[in-house]
Amino acid sequence: MQNNEELQRGLKSRHLNMIAMGGAIGTGIFLAMGDTIHKAGPGGALIAYGLIGVMVYFLITSLGEMATYMPISGSFSAYATKFIDPSLGFALGWNYWYNWAITIAAEMVAGGLIMKYWFPDVKPVIWSIIFLTIIVGLNLLSSKAFGESEYWFASIKIVTVIIFLIIGVLTILGVIGGERIGFENFTSNGGPFVGGKNSIFMIFLLAGFAFQGTELVGVAAAESENPEKTIPKAVSTIFWRILIFYLGTIVIIGAIIPYTELGVEQSAFTVVFERAGIPMAASIMNAVILTSILSAGNSGMYASSRMLHAMAKDGMAPKAFAKTNSKGVPVNAIVLTTAIASICFLTGAFAENTVYVWLVAASGLAGFIAWVGIALCHYRFRKAYIVQDKKLSDLKYKAKLYPLGPIIALVMCVIIIIGQGYSYLSGDTIDWQGLIASYIGLPLFLILYVGYKIKNKTKVIKLEDVDLIYNEKEENNNKIA
Repeated sequence: MQNNEELQRGLKSRHLNMIAMGGAIGTGIFLAMGDTIHKAGPGGALIAYGLIGVMVYFLITSLGEMATYMPISGSFSAYATKFIDPSLGFALGWNYWYNWAITIAAEMVAGGLIMKYWFPDVKPVIWSIIFLTIIVGLNLLSSKAFGESEYWFASIKIVTVIIFLIIGVLTILGVIGGERIGFENFTSNGGPFVGGKNSIFMIFLLAGFAFQGTELVGVAAAESENPEKTIPKAVSTIFWRILIFYLGTIVIIGAIIPYTELGVEQSAFTVVFERAGIPMAASIMNAVILTSILSAGNSGMYASSRMLHAMAKDGMAPKAFAKTNSKGVPVNAIVLTTAIASICFLTGAFAENTVYVWLVAASGLAGFIAWVGIALCHYRFRKAYIVQDKKLSDLKYKAKLYPLGPIIALVMCVIIIIGQGYSYLSGDTIDWQGLIASYIGLPLFLILYVGYKIKNKTKVIKLEDVDLIYNEKEENNNKIA
């Protein structure tokens, strides 16, 4: 029989690294990148993704500092409860839970549509149900089973990007695929910047969505082996790897394919592979995209169920969701998340109506709201740490450029949140339905925050009263596997 520590620390260092990497590499790079370059040009895309990369760096290092010091289940929701105000922790937790529950549904619908490429006569909803069953099964086993499956899902994506970058460089140099291409396409047709500042701003917003999922490293911290070593390692490498992957991909695509030939009809990866003479490029990329979808669903089920479980332990969700089975898995939390995801994806699969569109829109801002929470938590954590006369030298991992880092991340996140409805305001008429759908997640968050505050009469915690004590023994007794 496994001992308590093995159950609680199921995620190994290699799992945590891949969870962090895999969370930020998905359909945003495989599907949306072509359309991104088409709208802003390769130069505009580089600026937008570079800026978002800097923001994500500050966020992930902020989360890394807190998670290394206090690797507790509930992550930034629990930090908000301890460092700022329980009502903020409550709102952030439920916000993050429903974000991933709805995202799982969206990914399952997308997975069913991808399968139509190989099985056009099979209804997509059947594949969606099969994929959801697989994801639930993996999460019901143990955290180690989740970590292992996510390791391989993420590995496929990462290997694909590496191969793409290598083949792209060889194609540009003319080693494969015909004559040397060089970088003439960067400046052709008025490039590398297209559409001016407005286009770059729109891509800036889209790039933010592409990087969502990087915060999973903080959610998984409570179940990682030796978090004081594994978390700093994961945090210190994720930024550079992701930035190289994204910026490298933009350079390769922008050099090989004129931006005027790009769009949403076909993956730019597929086009590059086809021009390099790789057979069955479309089938290969569809398989990789399917892997990305399953990875996102797998991570979403883990993150949402763990967040719900943590909130239940803190009295912010029904106690039933705090229960675990003999392996330490929060079965009830997984069941509720699965039920909500099922309702959402069945709505999208069987009825092309506004219900599903609104559900997805409601989760659109949730990731950015979570990032705002992370920045605020880190700012308050460090302020309280100093006020309580603790030594910065005692921190196992310190985020760089404090307080500038979390402030920059906070401002950029707020800009993204405010700018969500920008495209619906341009032109002579206002698309009110699109505008409301863009911001529907914000009032939902505020309702959670204000409702809990009124009911429980919570107040912002004074810096000298902030709970900075981490009781590892107590936390281990409450943790899940």
